Amino acid sequence: MPAKIPAPRLKIPSESKLSPKQQELLADIQKTRGKGPLGGPFAVLLHAPEYGDLAQKLGAFCRYQTTVPPHLSEFTILVLARFWRSQYEFWVHAPIAEKAGVKAETIKALRTGRVARLTKEQRAIYDFIAELHRTKRVSDKTYARVHAMFGEAGTIEFVGILGYYTLVAMTLNVFRVPLPEGEAYPFTEPVQKR
Repeated sequence: MPAKIPAPRLKIPSESKLSPKQQELLADIQKTRGKGPLGGPFAVLLHAPEYGDLAQKLGAFCRYQTTVPPHLSEFTILVLARFWRSQYEFWVHAPIAEKAGVKAETIKALRTGRVARLTKEQRAIYDFIAELHRTKRVSDKTYARVHAMFGEAGTIEFVGILGYYTLVAMTLNVFRVPLPEGEAYPFTEPVQKR
């Protein structure tokens, strides 16, 4: 039987009660990501608006301005979300990834913990992320495969995407950010020790 979804550790701030710094951060978030219900990592970042401002600016760059093509960037985010079992991150990015060109069966395989039939580019990315998480380093061969796709600046940006979305996954997991009510969680939640 799957574990119960744990209670969030922070409340979503009420927009009507935001401080001027929080209001400014929210306005900046909405400029790049659009208006919508407040949730996810941004609801957490509003609790520390100066830090949140820096984090969301890095995130906007990683999401919208790198040279990594969107279908590979979104695939990268899903792989990270799977490794971190980041419910919200996977839930948000799965439809974005599919729209960007990641096959539905690839997304489903990642969600269920299987390694799907991947393109050559996806395989290089998956192997890079898996090796980095397992050994905390990457071999020359693994590095060369990603470098051949993205070049020097693109590889740096790719590693930046890994870092930023790891930050997001950790934030979502530590603060137990829930999905909107009625949405299905992508992964079985691990049993929590008290």
